[in-house]
Order: sequence, then structure tokens, then C-alpha cells
Amino acid sequence: MKNRLLTKALALLAMLGILTLGLSLIHDVVLDRINHRDSAVQGVVASLAGKQVLMGPVLVQSCTETHSVQNGSKTEMTTRQFQRMMLPDQLRHEATARMEDRARGLHHVNTYVMQDRISASFAHAAQYLENPPEDQTAFRSTRCGPLRMALSMTDPRGIRHARIRAGEKELEAEPGTSLERYSQGLQTGIPVRLLQKDAALELTVDLEVVGTERLSFVPLGSNSHVSLGADWPHPSFGGSFLPSRREISADGFTAQWNLSALASSARQAFEKQQPLCRAGGSTEDTHQWGGAAQAASGDGCLESVDTDFVTPVNPYSLSDRAIKYGLLFVVLTFVAVGLFEVLKHLRVHPVQYLFVGSALCSFFLLLVSLSEHMGFAGAYGVAATACVLLLAYYASHILGSLRRGLPFAAGIAALYGLLYVLLQLEQTALAVGSVALFAALALIMVSTRRVDWYAFGSRDGSTSAQVQA
Repeated sequence: MKNRLLTKALALLAMLGILTLGLSLIHDVVLDRINHRDSAVQGVVASLAGKQVLMGPVLVQSCTETHSVQNGSKTEMTTRQFQRMMLPDQLRHEATARMEDRARGLHHVNTYVMQDRISASFAHAAQYLENPPEDQTAFRSTRCGPLRMALSMTDPRGIRHARIRAGEKELEAEPGTSLERYSQGLQTGIPVRLLQKDAALELTVDLEVVGTERLSFVPLGSNSHVSLGADWPHPSFGGSFLPSRREISADGFTAQWNLSALASSARQAFEKQQPLCRAGGSTEDTHQWGGAAQAASGDGCLESVDTDFVTPVNPYSLSDRAIKYGLLFVVLTFVAVGLFEVLKHLRVHPVQYLFVGSALCSFFLLLVSLSEHMGFAGAYGVAATACVLLLAYYASHILGSLRRGLPFAAGIAALYGLLYVLLQLEQTALAVGSVALFAALALIMVSTRRVDWYAFGSRDGSTSAQVQA
């Protein structure tokens, strides 16, 4: 039949369309499982605490300004309320975190318990003893309330213990802050007797906090030092600054940041009450720390140093990456079957191509489902082995003999091995994949260099492979 090759090609394109739809449906399943996992994380956050960002401590004082304006024979009084704030000159965080594994259904969530000793020094705190001078010419006077210390955090539900000291004097911790924008956290009053004109105010806060997946610090000091250690061997450092020193081992990690106000805009952004920054300069947590209008304007934001306690092997992200190679898998397998069909003068029905492609697609569904109950590597091995054995058995029948089916199965096993390698690579995945694809194309071209495609398209073939039960 003269048009047999064209008819076969159209039929295979139809099979590819069906299999592409199947891969799309499997990808939807993976996305659905990712949503389930995110819901599990939100469930833990709702009952425990979310990502924690610590900011402060800072000194704050609420003031009221009265302004008299003479309007003819009448005197009109206007008032304005504002806050005076002082940021620390020296700020130190000495933090250690202990990981606690929480689970919702099949999904595990990384939570932590952090012990943090915060030391803050305010060199000129005594200036708050006096109210701002009155302006008699403008009939303006200002009165300020008591001085308070405020320590802000994104989710104060995570506070398990807090102890505040000024020198040797222990102060009572109170919920909330007196800050206008950053109102969540803890605060305390500063007794006037602790403010001495010739000495800095030294504050120490011992804090025990629980959180989920991420821990961040905002460097508000003129000089800020952050030291963090945890029993987690897979940290991901982000935010606006990377650690100046870090050590990572199988037992955990330690990291240190030393930052100057010359290198950070956090102090200026705090004074402007800007929202929190995240990687890339965009904003987050605008409902807690800053208004939506400010977030949309992009006019600066609070910088932070971030540490994510990541799971190194995320089965859903790896499965999602694997499915993106699914169509390439199917095409290469179709090409392999086609090579046998051309070189060995066999005839393979398009439905048999469909069955082979369906087996390949089922691998990805097996991978997602099994990885929820065992490690990703184990799930990958089981799913790949099952599919290779099935294809070895089926290919031995459609290709006419076990001698042809085993090399075909070996090629499929090599594809699965290559895919696993690509999933483990990050920086060189594109290069390795490109070289492997070029090698496969070269092998096909070399194998078919003597094929007379015109003759193949006009004959029925000398041998037909029979499907055996």
C-alpha cells in the first residue's frame, strides 16, 4: 500500500495526542497533591504558628502635639498624634533552633522551636526623659507618654516564653506592641530610673518561639549580628543577605551574619513603616506589616536575613519535573519501536504503540502515589522496575521474540536511569539532557542510514509480528 507510511504516521500522531492528554491529567493529579500538601501546611500553621520574622527591639514613645492657630478673634486648637522611635545601636541575636516533625495525614511539615537571646544597646535613650521643646511663636506644644520597648514578630502565637531584662532589672512582658504598623509581638514599659544620660540602655530578651519552615531576622541595628544554629542539615539561606560564615554537616548547621546599617536600608524602611521584603525585592505579609498601597507602590521595604528549613527531596516537585519529560519519553519509545519495525521488517499496530505509551504514562502516576508512602528513591525504583518488566514482556511479543524484547526493555531502563540522574541535578541538568538527546538522535540516524524510506513506504513488509497470548 503506497500510503501505508503516511497512514501509520497519522495514526501514531493520534496516539501521541491521546497520551499527551493522559500526561496532562496525571500532571493535574500532581498539582492537586501539591495543593493538598499546602493545605496540610496551612493546617499546621493555623494550629501552631507560621513563618516567623523577628524585628527589634526598638524604643517607642507616643506623643501628642497641640497647635494653636489665631483666626481673627478666635483661637483654634489642632492636635496631631505621632510616635518617636529609636532603633538600637548594637543588636545581637544568638539563636538555636530544634526541629520538630509535624504531620497532617500523609504530609510532613518542618516546624521548629527556637531559643533566642537578643541583646540591644541604645546609646542615647536618655533623650526620651524630656519632651520636645515648645514653640511659643507658633503656639505649639508636645507631650509624650511613657517610653516602651517593642519587639515585633509575624506570628506571636508561637511565643512559648519571654523574659525581658534591662541590666539586672527584670521587666514584665506584655502582649502586642505600641507600634502603629507592626502591632504583633510583645512589649514592656521602660522605667525612667533606668535612663541615665551618661550610660547606654542595655536590654536583653530571652525568647522561646515556635514556627514553621522559615525563620527571619530584620537587621535594625547600626551594627547587627545574627548567629543561628539548628539540628537540620538542609538549610536554604535567602532574604537580602547571605551568611558571612556558615558550616553545614550531617548533624546540622551554624551560620552568622554581620551587617552594618551602611549596607542595609532596613532602618530607613522601618522609619517609613514599609512592608517586609522577600527574595527579589517584592513584598509579603502586607496584611500584617504594612498596607497594601505601600506594597503596590514598591517604595522600599524591610530587608531581612532568611533561613528556610527545606526538605531536600520533595516528591511532588520531583514528580512534577519528571512529568515534564513524559512526552519526550513517549516519543523516544515510539522511535525505538519504529526502529525495530523498520530494521527488522515488522508490523506493529498503532494500538500496540498506545499500550506501550500507556505503560510509560502509568509510571508517573505510580511514582506520585508511591512516593507518598516511601522515599522518592524507593518509589522511583519500584515504579521503574514494574514498568520495565511489563514492557519487556509485552515487547517480546509485539517484536516477535525475547531476543528483541530484552534490548528494547534495556533501552527503557536506560531512559529511566537518565531521568533519575536529571532529577538529581540542578546546575547541569540542561547540559546532560541536551547531550543525551543528541546522542539518541545520532544513534537513530546511524541505525537508519541505509534505510530506503521510499521502498519502505510502498511495501507491506516481509514479516508480521503476531501478538501472542
